[in-house]
Amino acid sequence: MNNIYIFLKNVWTDLNNCNKESHLFIAFLFLIITIAFPLGINNISLMVFTLIFLFNYKKIKFNKNYHLFLPITMFIWMSLSYFWSIDHERTLKAIPKEISLLIIPLVFLFTKPLNRKLKVKILKYYSFTIFLLALIFISRAFLRYFLTGDTRSFFYHGEYEEDFGLVPKLLNAIHVSVYVAIAFFYFFTKEIKNRVDYLIIGFLLIFILLLSSKNIIVVVLLLTLIFVFFYSKIANKMRLRNALIIISIIGVTFSFSRIKERFLIEFQSNTDRGLSHNITSINTKGVEFVSIYEAWNNEKFSHGDYFPGTAFRVYQTRMFLEFLDEEDIFWKGFGLNASLNKLLEKEKQYNLYPGYGTFNFHNQYVQNFAELGIVGFLILISILFLSLKTAIQRKDFMHIVFTILMISLFLTESFLWRQRGVVFFIAFYCLFMSQKKEKLKEIK
Repeated sequence: MNNIYIFLKNVWTDLNNCNKESHLFIAFLFLIITIAFPLGINNISLMVFTLIFLFNYKKIKFNKNYHLFLPITMFIWMSLSYFWSIDHERTLKAIPKEISLLIIPLVFLFTKPLNRKLKVKILKYYSFTIFLLALIFISRAFLRYFLTGDTRSFFYHGEYEEDFGLVPKLLNAIHVSVYVAIAFFYFFTKEIKNRVDYLIIGFLLIFILLLSSKNIIVVVLLLTLIFVFFYSKIANKMRLRNALIIISIIGVTFSFSRIKERFLIEFQSNTDRGLSHNITSINTKGVEFVSIYEAWNNEKFSHGDYFPGTAFRVYQTRMFLEFLDEEDIFWKGFGLNASLNKLLEKEKQYNLYPGYGTFNFHNQYVQNFAELGIVGFLILISILFLSLKTAIQRKDFMHIVFTILMISLFLTESFLWRQRGVVFFIAFYCLFMSQKKEKLKEIK
């Protein structure tokens, strides 16, 4: 109870003193901690953030941060794509969802650069909020398990029609994994930790594993080992001990059948023809699992074919290359969010089960190229390159974590085509890229 009282007292002190450091502290904090909340709440937080900036406009001076012009340029290009879009209605509806790419960088351009102390406070309260949110989802999972006996309550996400997973389908387990990963690394990289911190670290790691996002799990493991061996100041034997503890936790967690099952499907379906149709760990009655080889080479599929995640993304990349060869999209693309009808045509051409054609490319790099052309693709690459370069130059491990997570996530998700995704990305991009040029120390 004493620790809780001290924490709440510190929160109150920070909020009372925030105006001395930044007029936008509370508003920006509200914006990022509501990313996983219902969209209406997050929209309100963006409006509040904008209004507070406008009310303080006369007290703010322009700062020349060219890094922030890139996302603004991307938004402008997205908006211009309306004029050559093959689906004007869908493009017009999609543009407002990307407005954060314009508003948030503009606010930071007219705000003095953040100091390290304020940035750490923002990360701290974001991370505690994500921890509390994860506790709620775990509590919900236990309650549903006791009521239904369904172990699916502890893993991944459910469907829109049947919400049986650890998190709702609307939030997407892969996206939530990224939100939680940032919080995990905040606590993990703290120089001074207490017992509560260690408990939170263990809990968040297990929560990430239960979300069962293969890509994020692998990246989190690699970044954890990189920090232990290259960034922490702990003695060598302690580094080895910590690494062994982490690997042991992951090993134990992978013993859960549902997590192992998800990796097994990908492994067995990512080989040449043969293994993909011999999976016995799940119910495969009437289902044929498509391998990467088949996704890339088959001229026709059947309605009984099932595409595991990696195989489907390979198929979508194949469709993009066909579009690039068949359509005039190299320079400008189809237009923002305008590729749906073309993917539906491919669904019919290859005889896929109805519904596969309604999915986007599930790859942000491909999505940008297909809908915004080479220009949109190069803007995205430039944003990520500058983010990683700045993070390495400043030796800011949290910034490195954010950028590596985004680079890897974009390989499997069209993250910026989701409203929560674009708010998360641009908010943290601006948070890290707007910091004063100073060498960072470990987070205390």
